[in-house]
Amino acid sequence: MDGSGSWDAIDWNQIEDPRPRRSGQAVKESMDDFLLEDEEVLAQGHGVVLLNNRDAGTLSVTNFRLLFVSQAKKCVIELGTIPLTTIEKLNDDVKLQPLPHLSDKNHPRELLQVIGKDMRIIVFAFIPRTQQKNEVFDALRRYTKPANLWDLYAFSCDPSTIKHDSEPKWRLLREYFRLFRRSLPLQGVEEVSLCNEWWRLTRVNSSYSLCSTYPSELIVPRSISDEDLFQASPFRSGKRLPVISWCDPGSGAVLARSSQPMVGLMMNFRNNADEKLVCALSSRTIDEKGSPRKLYIIDARPRANAIANGAKGGGSESSSNYHKSEVLFLGIQNIHTMRESLSRLRDYVDAHGSISSNGSPSAVSVVGDRRNRGSTWGGGNLNSMTSFSSTLGEWLNHIQNILVGASWIAAQISEEAASVLVHCSDGWDRTTQLVSLACLLLDPYYRTFSGFQALVEKDWLAFGHPFAERMGVPTVAENGGSQYELLRQPSLGNLSSSPSRNTLGPPGPSSNSPVQSQTSNNTSPILLQWLDCISQLLRLYPSAFQFSSKFLVDFMDCVLSCRFGNFLCNSEREREQSGVTISCRCMWSHLANLRASGGSFHEHYNPFYDPVNHNGALLPPAAALAPTLWPQFFLRWTCPIESQGGDLESQWHAMNKKYADTMKAKDIAEWRAKDIKLKLESMKQDLQREKRINSTALAAARSAQRENAAIKKAIESIGCTIKFSTSENEDRTEVLSCSLGRGTDGRAQQDENGDFSVAIEDSLVSDAPADHFCESLCPFRTREGCRWPDAPCAQLGSQFVGLKANFDAFDRLSIHDCYFGPE
Repeated sequence: MDGSGSWDAIDWNQIEDPRPRRSGQAVKESMDDFLLEDEEVLAQGHGVVLLNNRDAGTLSVTNFRLLFVSQAKKCVIELGTIPLTTIEKLNDDVKLQPLPHLSDKNHPRELLQVIGKDMRIIVFAFIPRTQQKNEVFDALRRYTKPANLWDLYAFSCDPSTIKHDSEPKWRLLREYFRLFRRSLPLQGVEEVSLCNEWWRLTRVNSSYSLCSTYPSELIVPRSISDEDLFQASPFRSGKRLPVISWCDPGSGAVLARSSQPMVGLMMNFRNNADEKLVCALSSRTIDEKGSPRKLYIIDARPRANAIANGAKGGGSESSSNYHKSEVLFLGIQNIHTMRESLSRLRDYVDAHGSISSNGSPSAVSVVGDRRNRGSTWGGGNLNSMTSFSSTLGEWLNHIQNILVGASWIAAQISEEAASVLVHCSDGWDRTTQLVSLACLLLDPYYRTFSGFQALVEKDWLAFGHPFAERMGVPTVAENGGSQYELLRQPSLGNLSSSPSRNTLGPPGPSSNSPVQSQTSNNTSPILLQWLDCISQLLRLYPSAFQFSSKFLVDFMDCVLSCRFGNFLCNSEREREQSGVTISCRCMWSHLANLRASGGSFHEHYNPFYDPVNHNGALLPPAAALAPTLWPQFFLRWTCPIESQGGDLESQWHAMNKKYADTMKAKDIAEWRAKDIKLKLESMKQDLQREKRINSTALAAARSAQRENAAIKKAIESIGCTIKFSTSENEDRTEVLSCSLGRGTDGRAQQDENGDFSVAIEDSLVSDAPADHFCESLCPFRTREGCRWPDAPCAQLGSQFVGLKANFDAFDRLSIHDCYFGPE
């Protein structure tokens, strides 16, 4: 790979040295925080630089993915982490030109390039003069293309931990009942006869003897017997005879699919059973007058390709052999053209993105370059815009052809009530794209999450789209064993569906040549093209779909990763033979759990979905079918900011994220306010309790004051003068002095024994226990206890005790000293 990279600019002193050799168990333990369930480390390199973003870290090859963990951030770097089955090519001979202003340090080129099927081209730089690159490269060559189906990560989980909601066959049957507007019975489904006046459900293919790549249940015209089906099947490539994929009980129109007819080069071979079956697709009349229904036979290929297939026994129908029919060609290219077109688009996007695999970001600024005799933009001359137009235009032309064909099919069924039969060569690539996209336009149910799942399982999985071949992963053989790819059954006339296969041999030694896909080059982005078409419809009708563009991206990533068993093998029969349903986890459950984790604001949901205003068919006009690049998928690695810039869904989700953050901050503030309020309530209760105690003490003080005033008044009523004073001695003890004076006839009488004074230390009041006074002086105290338990003796202290002593002494003094005098 040539480019303006900066290998010599890497400062290896800033990167940690490789860790000492450790056992596999020790390596695994160091990565436990980043590994998925049942994921194991097979090889590892330390101090590896991801040249795309200049990040250094640890690169691990596991049984599921190539895992890159940042050394500085201590987290998984998504750009450098890719599932093994998503890797399309490996290249250990990467040529990067040093930057002109840097001197050549003569470092050996220890680079490894990884090209993914998800538009990713990443380059890893290893520390020179180490064996880490060879170890990682050899592990990747060995595990990216496993020889057996059961070597995939999807089979590593414990089957006992898998929750089985329902079988794929049962889900397909449920969709058939929906098309017939019937409720699926709870039990005894195998014995239920599903039919109406015009169509019926047949189980003639229950053992896959009619067609090995078709589902076990088929919808066919009611006038066609099972014997007719067996007679008609050999006339079609791979025995993929015409069957109904979608039907409209209201108008009676049907959308059927098949493979090409085996008419030969001169188009002179015919089959009566096939012609009877095709004509029965449009046997129902349009109105009560018995007007015959038009039948359109859509050949997805270019006319020249259909004629060329005649040399191998194939070809296309003649409208003269089918009553009231019309044959049309859509001109959609084959799988090899699509693969090459995507490869060119990927190379251009990588070379001119803001994050490039050569480590040199392509900015919009113009830099002079005399060698190119002018200015350069994005690492190349200004003619790159012309190259971009041709590269992008080539891919978008393919997308537009599929969109136009599917829209035309939907329009004829919806507006003309015509029946349509769609096929290509084998009937599992272009046919699947057109039929499933037309169903999406016709039926609003397929534009919901549950309907999208039903559509994929019906037209892609049940009707045998070869996912194993298109993704380059192994499948099962006819005899139940395993091989890298299952040889598809050849159709009549010895017409092979694809070039010869080469089984995977043992990994060879490391070489300096690119490691291509080890299959027979039958990989192709057929599913990606279909999802790209849906993204174009999302742009045209932003409120017609329940799911968002982000859901389509995650769906495609799950399929490419082969982490789940739903999209393994090439047909329903092969998946049943390999037992993937009971041995592997389900992708639909995984996506449903993701949505449940985020609630109604999850990014898979389309915030603008309005099912009320889009409860019918979508029929886009031809002028609106001008596709644009799908930025969420094609630009997410090279232009991450721009890939989300102009998307309304992304803007809404960004605003929703800010709203969620604001609501989270609001919840935290409300929690803090609630906590403060609870503390204030607690303090208020404490204050009220203290207030009640204070009120009680104040009431007791007032009662004592009233009693003191009463005693004082009583003493004064007998002619005594009371003076209270406090003094402080050296021991800082307050002393309460009370002097009593007496007099007769209005003049003061001074006598040496005429006055009585009592001194009471206040410390006795505060420090001595009340029980001491009660036991010694209280007249109400008995051996059984106090007869006045509620008395405020303890609060009043020694005041009452002292006053009691004074009164007793005063009474004695008055009696003995003749206080009242003679009569």
